Amino acid sequence: MEWILHNDQFIQEEDLKISMEDRGYQFGDGIYEVIRVYEGNLFTAEEHIDRFYESAEKIKIVIPYTKDVFHKLMYDLVEKNEIDNGIVYVQMTRGCAPRVHQFPADCPPVIVANTKSMERPVEAMRSGVQTKFVEDVRWLRCDIKSLNLLGNVLAKQEAYEEGLFEAILHRGETVTEGSSSNMYGIKNGVLYTHPATNLILNGITRRVILELCKEQGIEVQETAFTKSEALEMDEFFMSSTTSEVMPIIAIDGHKIGSGVPGELTKKLQKAFEEKLKLTGNVNV
Repeated sequence: MEWILHNDQFIQEEDLKISMEDRGYQFGDGIYEVIRVYEGNLFTAEEHIDRFYESAEKIKIVIPYTKDVFHKLMYDLVEKNEIDNGIVYVQMTRGCAPRVHQFPADCPPVIVANTKSMERPVEAMRSGVQTKFVEDVRWLRCDIKSLNLLGNVLAKQEAYEEGLFEAILHRGETVTEGSSSNMYGIKNGVLYTHPATNLILNGITRRVILELCKEQGIEVQETAFTKSEALEMDEFFMSSTTSEVMPIIAIDGHKIGSGVPGELTKKLQKAFEEKLKLTGNVNV
């Protein structure tokens, strides 16, 4: 039986009950995080929890626990479910109240978290994946990790129906990010990625990658690029909590570079794995 975190209590999965009047169910009025677990350890947990609190503040929800308490709850959930490699999914809604659009008064938030076993996508990272462009029709506060993901879901489904790994979103000609990832192009040894504005989510793995670029002496330009420029990149890759550094070898059937994972991408993959070793998260 799997343990679920419900507010500050651990309960069995079958005992979890969500009210019809939960604002997450009715409005998508809430936030979430996904934290990677490697060999029983939460990777970049502090950064994920910081972002969780930042998202809560942006939509004016007060989390009823300190960050230290919240951190311990996540670790305890991983231990209770004996997760070796996998993820923690945690979400918080504004709570349960009669349905009105404005914030209800005296409505305590509802926090739910669960775990899932998941291995690293080693084969896909080795061979690379194929993607497609999809128009970015989401709202303009993509910096908030909110539960409002219908635009992301529709884009991912469009890619999935064509047998592709991910959808690369664009507003007009400008590439923003993936349906569940950040995007990067490499041209003449320089890494390009959309700046961390309201149009993208500043991924935790994205932050790790930009720090690794500094350490590896790879020049970074946080500037938007176009669909046409994306197709002309020497290398292209995406990143997310579950995909790590994932090479993209084709977009809309157009081969990127030589059509195989590029050397700088592989260099960043290796640096990411080394970081996991140094933090004691995984033997690779």
